[in-house]
Parts: sequence; C-alpha cells; structure tokens
Amino acid sequence: MTTSPFAFPPINRLHEDRTTQILTITHPDVPPPASGAGTAFDHAVAHHVLEGAENAARTGDLATFDWYAANPGAGAHTLSAPTAAGPRVIVTPDPSRLTTSPISDTPYYLLGPDTHAAPSQLQELAAAAYATAAAAGFGDLLAAHAVVVCLLRTKALGHTLDSWTITRLPGTVFTDHVGDPIVLARDLVHEAGHNWLNDALTATHSKIGDTERFYSPWKATERPAFGFLHACWSFPLTMLYIAHVIDQTTGDLRRFLTAYLDQQRPLLAATAADHPRALNLVPDPDLRSRLHDVYQQAADL
Repeated sequence: MTTSPFAFPPINRLHEDRTTQILTITHPDVPPPASGAGTAFDHAVAHHVLEGAENAARTGDLATFDWYAANPGAGAHTLSAPTAAGPRVIVTPDPSRLTTSPISDTPYYLLGPDTHAAPSQLQELAAAAYATAAAAGFGDLLAAHAVVVCLLRTKALGHTLDSWTITRLPGTVFTDHVGDPIVLARDLVHEAGHNWLNDALTATHSKIGDTERFYSPWKATERPAFGFLHACWSFPLTMLYIAHVIDQTTGDLRRFLTAYLDQQRPLLAATAADHPRALNLVPDPDLRSRLHDVYQQAADL
C-alpha cells in the first residue's frame, strides 16, 4: 500500500481506556498498564479475562473464577511467542469444543487455566505469517488487532477456509489454515481488518444505522450498511496484501492467489455505485477517508 491507514490515534485511546475500565472491574487492586506498545496486547487479553470471569461466575465455576482473579493477564505473557508484530498468543483449541453463549452465537475460545501454547511448528508458521504481512505493509494492523490467534483446522490449499472474529473479543482471530504463512497472513489481515473497523467505529462514536441496505456480492444478499462497509474494507485489504506478495510465489500457491484476486475484482466492482452512499453514513471524516482510500487502491488493481 502507498500509505498505512492503520495507525489511528482514536483506537489507541480506546484501547487504553477500555483496558483500564476492565481492570477496574476485574482487578481493582492492579494498576493499569502504562500506555505504549503493549496497550493492544493488554486490551485483547483483558477482554478474555472479563468474559472468562463472567462466564465462570454465571455458571458457578468457582475454581475458574478464582483462577482469573489470580491471573489478571490470563497467563498470556507466558504463552506468547515473539513475532514481527510483537508478542502474540498462538493457540490451537479443539474446534469441536468451542463455546457459544449469550455473548455470541458464533463459536469462540477464551484463554483460561487449561490453555496451552500451540505446538512449536504452528508458532513458527504464525511468526512467518506475521513477518510476511509486516513486510507487505500490514504490520501496524496485525500489531494492534491480531493479538490472540486461534488456529483451528488444517486444510488443503484450495479448500474453504473458515475464519472469523467476534466483537466481544477484539484483537482475537479464529481461523483455519493450510500450513502456508502467505495464506495465513492473508486471513490474519482480513480478520484483523474487521477488528480494526469495529474499534475505529467505536472510537469515533460512529453510529451506522441499519435502515439503509446495500447489495453485498460476497454474501449475495442485501446487508445493512455496517456489514456492507466491513466487506468493502476487509476484502480490499486482502486484495492489496496479495498484490504485494504474489510475485514471491510460484506453482499451486501462485495459481491459488491469482484465482483469489480474479474472483475479488468483479465482486468489488459490483459495489462501486453503493460504496460512496454507504461511506456517507460514516460521520467521522478521517475514518471515512481511510475507508475510501483502501477501497480505491484495491479497485485500481
């Protein structure tokens, strides 16, 4: 990308404020972390602690509740591995044992007393993916919005890869993988993009109404502006990432990435008339400009 849109001061302030607020609730005797490079890490982990303690309290699991009370960082620093984006928590929860609860209909996983770091080969895979994304200009994005990565199923190249985030766990990514860092980096960029936009909308107090709907070619259905704007942000990010790295690849991987770009171009083009109308619903001019610039860079590929 020509310039990085990801260093967004309102998000930094949001992370600091939210982390302090959560610690005030869960661990009032623990001083809040100092502002700076560790803020995004602490912010992501704090949400795991909050949700884990709340779930334990709701179900009467006193042992787990006591563990969160004694571990304000959920053991994340012990679990973390060094990457180009800073320390990251890479874990491999059993997909069949992910949780659904009142906080999310989408399955999720919380750092807790039974959490173990991913095997070394998967930590190395993730570290290589972070390095690849950083070299392509996405280091700031992953540093702040892909702190905890839950690697789920290993699949063959070309098979459908499921990945997602949930709003109650900002900075956490759930994703399948094919054992290739370039492909994993693509999906980290995509999901971190969703986390970034959620935080950016919150940080700028941008309320996107759901009365207007827009056709999303990715879902082949009409969607509220919120979901439409998310798609018109995260898919262009993956297009820009792939355009940067594709010349580093050969063989099946290059064909896979080329096919992905070829698929995305007409999908993005189909949103050209609606995207300006949806952007007009974003009240913050700086955020609106960043969304526009990324969209346009991808449309020009």
